[in-house]
Amino acid sequence: MKFVSWNVNGLRACVKKGFLEYFKKIDADIFCIQEIKLQEGQIQLDLLEYEQYWNYAMKKGYSGTAVFTKHKPLAVTYGIGIEEHDQEGRVITLEFEKFYVVNVYTPNSQRELVRLDYRMSWEDDFRDYITVLDRKKPVILCGDLNVAHQEIDLKNPITNRKNAGFTDQEREKMTKLLEKGFIDTFRYFYPNQEEAYTWWSYMRKSRDRNVGWRIDYFIVSERLKNKLKDSQIHSHIMGSDHCPVVLEMLKCS
Repeated sequence: MKFVSWNVNGLRACVKKGFLEYFKKIDADIFCIQEIKLQEGQIQLDLLEYEQYWNYAMKKGYSGTAVFTKHKPLAVTYGIGIEEHDQEGRVITLEFEKFYVVNVYTPNSQRELVRLDYRMSWEDDFRDYITVLDRKKPVILCGDLNVAHQEIDLKNPITNRKNAGFTDQEREKMTKLLEKGFIDTFRYFYPNQEEAYTWWSYMRKSRDRNVGWRIDYFIVSERLKNKLKDSQIHSHIMGSDHCPVVLEMLKCS
């Protein structure tokens, strides 16, 4: 099976920059997107073979997620069941017979870390949500987690130490999630690969110079380890300040 995750940073803009061409070429079983920045009815995608599931933020032009799947799920859940967290369209969960797929767009702590306290609350509640699912059946979690976990995961770790996405607090929350029995699939296959990034600032030609961060992930339950085939970063794909990430797995039977 092939899974794709991509923060499109505005789906309508991304469609004008090649989204559909990539979508058709990659031919994923399940394709998850984040930061769609639109409301219901603002875009119509003719995606043959795919079921479409959308979670819109209440605030217009902000956040939001969507999932396109060739395989009809048993159930679909929007949010994590906590009103404080479920206003921004950040989570979609698809339940299948053998596993869950969770698509997430984690809140950014923002400049001056003005939203760090909220982010810490979110992290604890979201981790609880994922671990409860994991007790029932394995989880495939993907999306923009808005954190570079280790120093190898961004170009300039020293100068970014106290910036959003690389604070000690955010990194510790990622560690706690993995310690609950989950695998960062890219680091599972490529533990020492440097300069492997999924997001680049639009400023100072950062992408041309590959001054980036790896903040987009596929994270899976440890008991899916023997099903993993590869975890890839498609850094050559443009259309957003993020690039797609891809997970290939054997079919869960």
